Amino acid sequence: MMKTLEEIETEQLRTRLTRRFHKACAEYGLIADGDHILIGLSGGKDSLALVELLGRRAKIYKPRFSVTALHVRVKERDYRSDISYLESFCREAGVPLLVRDTEIGGQSSGANYPAGGAGQENPCFLCSWYRRKTLFNTAQELGCNKIAFGHHRDDILETMLMNLIYQGTFSTMPPLLQMDKMPLQIIRPLCLIDEADLIRYAELRRYGKQPKLCPFEHVSARDRVKTLIRDIKALNPEAPDTMFAALTNIKTEYLPKSAIGSPVDR
Repeated sequence: MMKTLEEIETEQLRTRLTRRFHKACAEYGLIADGDHILIGLSGGKDSLALVELLGRRAKIYKPRFSVTALHVRVKERDYRSDISYLESFCREAGVPLLVRDTEIGGQSSGANYPAGGAGQENPCFLCSWYRRKTLFNTAQELGCNKIAFGHHRDDILETMLMNLIYQGTFSTMPPLLQMDKMPLQIIRPLCLIDEADLIRYAELRRYGKQPKLCPFEHVSARDRVKTLIRDIKALNPEAPDTMFAALTNIKTEYLPKSAIGSPVDR
């Protein structure tokens, strides 16, 4: 039977994603024999693709490593994931799934930290912090030596611009990060993959979507930076490639402050 155009596109895209996934793993030394990797499975397209790619890679003889997925639910956050779908997806990928709950209020003197209001902390920061804390604790309980996140190339570029614009630093999320205070490494095997490819692959593979998204999904600084990158690409379609290359081509010939001049001089 002849393959449909959609089947052909799916195979071609899977091949491209797999090739870039393998390139990232080899180039940055992300996977080694004996690793036990804990995947942070949010339920979005990126982490689902990561489960699929790592699950398939774990079935290859060398290097031999094991994978577990962890989905963390934050009680105070008004979004939902289809746990039965995540269980079915992980089962098909051959990756065990754990589901853990965490609670911001119970760990923050009873504070619920809703959006808005003077003196309240960023709700996205708090949610992310407590989910990561649960990931780190679970990784150590299971004896995992690595935690894998589904950050793609666009995430890395957006973080670079956010740090540049808001923090005054030229830095971003590295593909491989050794934690200082615990024997864990953070790896990002999707770091060479474009978000557009992941979006299309999720459509072709019919990835399930979260029944209810986070209410802060599209009101963050990151969302505004996404728009900025789209504007930059309109000026130069090659900009994401050159920006990513700049991360590994940082020069140290900075002008002294005296040479830059005062705001009036500029």
